[in-house]
Amino acid sequence: MIGRTLTCCLAVLALAACAVPPPPTMPTAPPPVTMPAPPSPPAPHIRDFSLARTDFIRSTAKRYGIPEASIEATLAKASIRDSIIAAMSRPAEAKPWADYRPIFIQPKRIDGGRAFLATHRDELQRAEAKYGVPAEIITAIIGVETSYGGNKGSYPVVDALYTLAFAYPRTGEPAKLARENSRESFFRDELAQLFALGKGESLDIGTLKGSYAGAMGWGQFMPSSYRDYAVDGDGDGKRDLFNNLDDVFASVANYFIGKGGWQRGGPVMQRALRDAGAADFNADKINLDQTLASLAKLGYRPANPALSPKDAVAPATLITLDGANGPEYWIIYNNFKAITKYNTSRLYATAVYQLAQAIAGRDPDPK
Repeated sequence: MIGRTLTCCLAVLALAACAVPPPPTMPTAPPPVTMPAPPSPPAPHIRDFSLARTDFIRSTAKRYGIPEASIEATLAKASIRDSIIAAMSRPAEAKPWADYRPIFIQPKRIDGGRAFLATHRDELQRAEAKYGVPAEIITAIIGVETSYGGNKGSYPVVDALYTLAFAYPRTGEPAKLARENSRESFFRDELAQLFALGKGESLDIGTLKGSYAGAMGWGQFMPSSYRDYAVDGDGDGKRDLFNNLDDVFASVANYFIGKGGWQRGGPVMQRALRDAGAADFNADKINLDQTLASLAKLGYRPANPALSPKDAVAPATLITLDGANGPEYWIIYNNFKAITKYNTSRLYATAVYQLAQAIAGRDPDPK
């Protein structure tokens, strides 16, 4: 009886359980959101290497009338050099002026420049007389570029330009990509110009040595500059920037005239004093859109104002350098800008000017 009653109770419970509606179904969780993958870093080169190399050979051959096979034979012996990429990634011009200046404005380089000028005074003065570029400026360029011929570079020029034309160093920073592409294109053009230079000057370009950037000779001319601005300084019918100093001196001076617009007898730069309370003067580019009078209104005046009346109204601007004792203010003129056509760094141009002053026996930094 008890068993029968229990069975009935269980049946009733079972039916009751069936009558109870199932709990509501919980909504399923949405699928996880898939985050987009971060953008890939910029490609290391402008285009595919093999395609770019093939296009380079074809375009250079067509542009300069050089057989493709000849260009291919030269490039087949060229190497992409890690040491060149590393050197290009850490240029000396990235240093502050306080660290850059002692590299060039120091007794050994000054004494070497005076000795070099004394030894080659006649050739240098001929170039100065013809072009209006002071002998000490020409000397300083050669002193900064090659330590007066003591270090003209040991890299094969073909390797240097081949490396930078097809493997220019990349930071992976999107903001710098356009400039890095532009620089790679620049060196690719210089490599093409090297082939043209070899053809025009009857040079075996495979034997040429120079800097890690592909600059050559006593004055470190790039191939395009060699082609455009090298001159025959002694009338022997050749433009030899490797062995003929008459050609070297005349070519450096001619570069300043032709590329930089050097003005005979014009000022280069002079120290400035900053008035108390004067606002900072920042110029990203060297635009000679000021005069001494307008700079004075902004609170910057020459430390030594001894300029001719003509120069006192010459176009000018102001640069600030990070000196060893704090900011240095310099008023610069057209001939300073001309030096930057040789190398765009303001530090470089200042070093050339100060070294030239020291070689000539003048104070390189009068205050």
